[in-house]
Amino acid sequence: MIEYRSYGGLSRTDRKARVAAELPKVEGDVIVVSGGSIFTRDIKQSNTKVPIVMTTGSDPVAARLISGLPQPGGNLTGLTSMTLDLSGKRLELLKESIPKMRRVAVLYDGGNPAKVIEFKEMQAVARRLRVDIQSLDVRSREEFENAFKAAARARSNALIALQNPLTVIHLKEIAELAIKGRLAMMVAEKGLLDVGGLMSYGPDYNDLYRRAATYVDKIFKGAKPADLPVEQPRKFELVINLEVAKQIGLIIPPDVLARADKVIK
Repeated sequence: MIEYRSYGGLSRTDRKARVAAELPKVEGDVIVVSGGSIFTRDIKQSNTKVPIVMTTGSDPVAARLISGLPQPGGNLTGLTSMTLDLSGKRLELLKESIPKMRRVAVLYDGGNPAKVIEFKEMQAVARRLRVDIQSLDVRSREEFENAFKAAARARSNALIALQNPLTVIHLKEIAELAIKGRLAMMVAEKGLLDVGGLMSYGPDYNDLYRRAATYVDKIFKGAKPADLPVEQPRKFELVINLEVAKQIGLIIPPDVLARADKVIK
């Protein structure tokens, strides 16, 4: 039997409280988690005995969820949606789409350790591409407007919104501010383009979910989570929204369009 529980739409405090109250009572054979590193940590802390399979999330080693990818240890294994070159690839795609791009604003929650690490990785790639990175560290919705004003003052050409609960919940507002400021916005996954944004580049999440099922199967057959290596994405998708490109006055080069897995017109 499969039991589904959703904790979407809750504040960080309320979600953690519900997880702490409900998860210790779970008597299932496996818990499958879809969410970021902070959510996965809440699950792991609330239930240290039942095997946990994660389907997505940032660097689990940096987030101290596991000991290492080859041998995670403990009761947690599965898949991460992060690879070392994702941040660099997103910057490269923006640079190819906007050849004259000189500065990119990065919107992220500095209170999320995994996003701080991701931002630092992006800085290293930016130096190679000769692109300046502007930090837009926001901890609440009320800070968005000032963040975009700062991007306008710095004359940033594009925006990368790092995926975390704050940015996902308020992405429609972020997208509207980006269009108003004529910023080419890159997001992590194609589903987020439904509310705005120029392009997305990230893992094929359907593939990650299918692969997560193999972990569940192995655990049912007696494998221990501690011995099952955590795997990274194998398939990636580039989606471009030409409607947004038109709104911000940007013409996407044909060679970039040709590489897109999907073009929204």
